[in-house]
Amino acid sequence: MELKLKYLSLLLLPLSLQVNAQEIKGELNKEIKRTEKISYILDYPQKAKGNVPLIVFLHGSGERGNNLEAVKVHSPFTYKSLMKEPVAILAPQCPADSWWDTVTVYNLIKEIQKKYKIDASRIYLTGLSLGGWGTLKLAMEHPEMFAAVVPVCAPTDLIMYANINQYKDLNMKIFHGGMDDIVLPENALNFYQRLHPVNPSAELVIFPNDNHNSWDSTYSDPKLYEWMFSKKKGE
Repeated sequence: MELKLKYLSLLLLPLSLQVNAQEIKGELNKEIKRTEKISYILDYPQKAKGNVPLIVFLHGSGERGNNLEAVKVHSPFTYKSLMKEPVAILAPQCPADSWWDTVTVYNLIKEIQKKYKIDASRIYLTGLSLGGWGTLKLAMEHPEMFAAVVPVCAPTDLIMYANINQYKDLNMKIFHGGMDDIVLPENALNFYQRLHPVNPSAELVIFPNDNHNSWDSTYSDPKLYEWMFSKKKGE
């Protein structure tokens, strides 16, 4: 009989907890301050007259850390001679063992706009691999900022798919290597399948024989910069 009573008390325990539960409804309304810290290189044309276009470049995972010169590797910096007009290039550096903090990158761009003569209608965003992911994330969060967006061999995620309408008015070219075994080309294909119905003008370019280094084929093509610089925000 004693054993049965013990089991009975255990059976009644969840019921007693439910009876004593309290449902609380509330609202958090608090200003939270954060410190923005990020290193960057800005290549700014000395002889430019008036406002200049700005390319924002987000590097890949291999260039993270505190060697700032590394941000120029595999980047549009290498191909400045292909750009037919004065242009500023901004390349921030992602901290080691981190993914891109797009809030910080956005605030950096705003700060560069305040300090330098930047054409607000001609800000272009591109990045490769981890930086391609950052490119898509930042474009999703602030589509109003960019005249053109160029992700290269970019990982994609479900949050981007769920917010696909954020990309509907953007000029976009998506590049990927067909043989990429680091970030599989399915990332670009799946994203494009979601994107095309809301943004039919967006383009997907697959380099059939490129592995993860599709940035070489992308950034070495002068037609990319012709297309990019022809775009203005709102056109």
